[in-house]
Amino acid sequence: MLPDIEKLLELQVADKEIRKLQDEIAALPKRVAAIEQKLAGTKARLEKARVAAKGDEANRKKFESTIKDLQGKISKYRDQSLDVKTNEQYKALLHEIQFAEQEIRINEDRILEVMVNAEVREKDVKAAEAELKAETAEIEKEKEEARKTTAEDQAKLAEWTAKREGLRSGASADLLRHYERVMKFRGSGLAEVRDQKCMGCQVMLRPQTYNEVRNGQLVVICESCQRIMYYDSAHELKAEKELVAAGRRRARPKTDSAQAWFYRPDYGEEGEALLVFTNSGDASSRRVYEMHTGRQLGDILTREGTYRLAFPEDFTETTIRLNGHFDEKEMDEWGLEMPTNALDILHNDLRAAQIERRSGHKEHTASPAEHSAAS
Repeated sequence: MLPDIEKLLELQVADKEIRKLQDEIAALPKRVAAIEQKLAGTKARLEKARVAAKGDEANRKKFESTIKDLQGKISKYRDQSLDVKTNEQYKALLHEIQFAEQEIRINEDRILEVMVNAEVREKDVKAAEAELKAETAEIEKEKEEARKTTAEDQAKLAEWTAKREGLRSGASADLLRHYERVMKFRGSGLAEVRDQKCMGCQVMLRPQTYNEVRNGQLVVICESCQRIMYYDSAHELKAEKELVAAGRRRARPKTDSAQAWFYRPDYGEEGEALLVFTNSGDASSRRVYEMHTGRQLGDILTREGTYRLAFPEDFTETTIRLNGHFDEKEMDEWGLEMPTNALDILHNDLRAAQIERRSGHKEHTASPAEHSAAS
């Protein structure tokens, strides 16, 4: 992995921690505000209960005052009845007394109703006061925790910010600008490549691009999401172990096939290459393709004898036999470059073969009898 990519990976960790801390610091006041809003609602209910209780008390006093006034009128009417001269005057005063007594009974009922309501109001007030007390204690506790957490987060934020600045100073300026631009819009500037896929946008990569990322010698940008891609072999090894544990095995190449594909990691100056041999009558031919681009290397070479006898120099300890078969006419139509779908097939089978080799499965090697069969 390139040093710049390693720096950016550390920087991305720092950026994620910084964003998380910033979110926590921003969320704490909102949490306290939500509790305070709840507290305000409890205070409003308490105030409403108190106002209602005061209203009941005022009504009770008003009714009592009315009763007192009515009792005064009754006493006055009775005194007047002693001085009346006619029966009609007496009846009129008696009627006023009866009306006042009826009003007294009505107001006494109202007082009883108020007293019943007052008991309910008192319970409401006490409940609201208890709730307010509990919530006040809770919000004070929350505020103290928020202050403590905020102080801790701010201290961590300062540390990560300082670390981030140090990491930025060690990275390529152009690469850093690209990383920060993508980070701003995507939330991350780098994406791991796993199973030939960008894990940032889940888009499959072309074999050449995938291998360039795996080789770790170039900075490769995802064409889909613009993230800088990197490869972590530890994750692939884990996936390979799971694959082997599941008992999945690749198909074995046919030893008696007239056409045979091989992978060589050490083909001259080119390094990695794909070789295809074809037996035809008493002769055999060989085509060589660059591993990552599928570009044909050199001309088609034909020699007498079967391919294993005609091209013994191509079969080394590092050579891996692959599954693959394409019509000779079809390969002629390829021209100087193998098509992507054919390259994908061979790359995927190579990866499966390498998984088997690393997991300890016995690698298939041709026996003398098989050599004869291939001939």
